[in-house]
Amino acid sequence: MSNDAKQFRRISLLVTMVMLLLGPPSLARAQVSVEPTSTAQAIDRAKVLMREGKNAPAVEVLKEAQAKDPQGMGLEAALGQAYYGGRDYENAAAHLEKAVQQNPQDGESVQLLGISYYLLGHMQQAVPLLEKVQSWLPHPDVTGSYILGVSYLQLGDLDKARTAFAKMFSVPPDSAGAYVALAKMMLQHQFEEKAVAQLQKAIAIDPRQPQAHFMLGEIYLFKSNVPAALEEFNKELAINPIAWDAYWRMGDAYTRIEKWNDAEKALKQSIWLNPDFSGAYILLGKVEMKKGNIDLAVGFLERAVKMDPNNFSAHYLLGTAYKEQGRQQDADHQFELTRTLQAAKNP
Repeated sequence: MSNDAKQFRRISLLVTMVMLLLGPPSLARAQVSVEPTSTAQAIDRAKVLMREGKNAPAVEVLKEAQAKDPQGMGLEAALGQAYYGGRDYENAAAHLEKAVQQNPQDGESVQLLGISYYLLGHMQQAVPLLEKVQSWLPHPDVTGSYILGVSYLQLGDLDKARTAFAKMFSVPPDSAGAYVALAKMMLQHQFEEKAVAQLQKAIAIDPRQPQAHFMLGEIYLFKSNVPAALEEFNKELAINPIAWDAYWRMGDAYTRIEKWNDAEKALKQSIWLNPDFSGAYILLGKVEMKKGNIDLAVGFLERAVKMDPNNFSAHYLLGTAYKEQGRQQDADHQFELTRTLQAAKNP
């Protein structure tokens, strides 16, 4: 699977999960008087099925009603919702288009159509609909702002993307915080190179803006520029001396240049600040093995696998440490777990 396909799949799953959990925002919709006919009863029945997660049966109920009443009010909107709930976005879009034609003020259908276009990769069609929904709301919808911002980002309109994310996080669009928010989203969607400029703008506005130096450090570390990364992590810690993630990434940076004592110090500082994150324990286990402290390494790695039992790197390092202790059976068990977890991740 290509990087673009993986990225799109991740975005699609994330947005779908958010929408299913939160549901569409409450919008003022045109009130339609419907007599208690078989069409209305079919829609009610389908909505019950949809709430139970039975989207395919809901479609069948609605299709039967439509065969009897092709112009039945509300059928297209309900079919669009049922297909959307079943993640069939092409059919969802087809029915939602008709629903919006029937009732342009149907906010729920407008939003679901915009999101369906987005998930199908039709950003140009999605944006006007998502913009319309946001304009109808008395207060910005967080989910809608996020999807709209990502759509702008994919289209390369960084100013509008920043404005959307600024609304999402309730900060002024020209503030340092807005540029940091944009950069964070850019990193999530693999726009590392362009994110650097946004972080530099944030720092120019406010040199003590939290997270700006940290994210720059992460980008430099990703590019294997360890000295630049360490400089940025130190700048972040000068602003916030209890930023556990900066100590963690600093420890990571020191391991890459084999400064084991410096790495050990930074990773322990990270753990003291946040004892519930497995990443620092895994790296510390690796550091202690490099220093020849096998028993210490085993302790850190055993803690890591208890915290994160599906982390195959932790199991592999623990297996290696057990082997160093002469515990071959325990080592083999960890190596087998490593292979199983890797196979599950990359079927």
